[in-house]
Amino acid sequence: MDILITHGGLARTRSMHVRPVQLWLILSALVATVLLLSGTVYHFVFLKAVRDGWPVVSQIVGPVLGKDAVQRERYQRDNIEAMAQKVGELQAKLLKLEAVGERVSGLAGLKPEELRALDDAGKTMPPGLLTQPGAGKGAGGGPFVPASAHSGAQLDQLVEWLDAQADRSGDVFVLVESRLLERRLEMLMVPSIAPVDVPVGSGFGFRLDPFNRRAALHTGLDFAAPTGTPIRAAAGGRVLEADRDGAYGLSLQIDHGNGLVTRYAHASQILVKPGEVVRRGQEVALVGSTGRSTGPHLHFEVLLGGVPQDPAKFLARGESLGASERTSAAATPSTEPRKSR
Repeated sequence: MDILITHGGLARTRSMHVRPVQLWLILSALVATVLLLSGTVYHFVFLKAVRDGWPVVSQIVGPVLGKDAVQRERYQRDNIEAMAQKVGELQAKLLKLEAVGERVSGLAGLKPEELRALDDAGKTMPPGLLTQPGAGKGAGGGPFVPASAHSGAQLDQLVEWLDAQADRSGDVFVLVESRLLERRLEMLMVPSIAPVDVPVGSGFGFRLDPFNRRAALHTGLDFAAPTGTPIRAAAGGRVLEADRDGAYGLSLQIDHGNGLVTRYAHASQILVKPGEVVRRGQEVALVGSTGRSTGPHLHFEVLLGGVPQDPAKFLARGESLGASERTSAAATPSTEPRKSR
């Protein structure tokens, strides 16, 4: 292709030869430039004119851009409504979880003041997100679903609040788990199960001595059972003594810490050695009639700081805490003189 360029009547005519490939490149560059300019004008002039309300341009361009703006607004509104629905469902689940956490924390023995710091940390809902007046007063129910008029910023605030609530609920359950483990460990170290699976015969307190028929203090519980019946440790601990001990006969003492000791007397055989660590429910001896005894039975004592305590109170406490290992509850102490140390 030849292009002739002239200027004025006396000027010399110039000729330019353009190949087809060069022509297509030039046309493509012109089209790209036009598209770029039109996009720039659209975004930086027309849209700004519609937003700012320019007198003439906004009236001309507004109807053209109106449909696009309406579609975009509808899309954003649908997304916000879907997000609000999901956030509402999440909040309903968190409210149920919080209610469960409060019940479980009560069962674990947590006091309200122990949870106050967690409540202060993240229980205040961002303002402007409650749709029901008087929320929190009187009866009510159902999930909280934010209205579609809420902006994305408000939903972001609510999501952050729900995230803080989830962290708080997690902290509550961690605290509850820790407290339950503490109670479990405490229970394992406190006499809470009957050492022999038979009813209690003679209880703790004053009674007539079976040998001299005089009033005397019985410092433990008697469990009448055949010779050779297994004797279990009422709690976990370390064996202090395992030998003959005067009127107690062949006896065993287990230290449970904090000055708490249990004694198992009149045994026919001891199955553990001093210094050995035993667990709750472990067989430590066999019933016998050694020492000051009228027949085969176990004389069981609980000593706190060396002072005899009523074992029935400890066994009853273990029953109230749900000791699954215990199969026989301690009965009311009887004044009938029976086998004793």
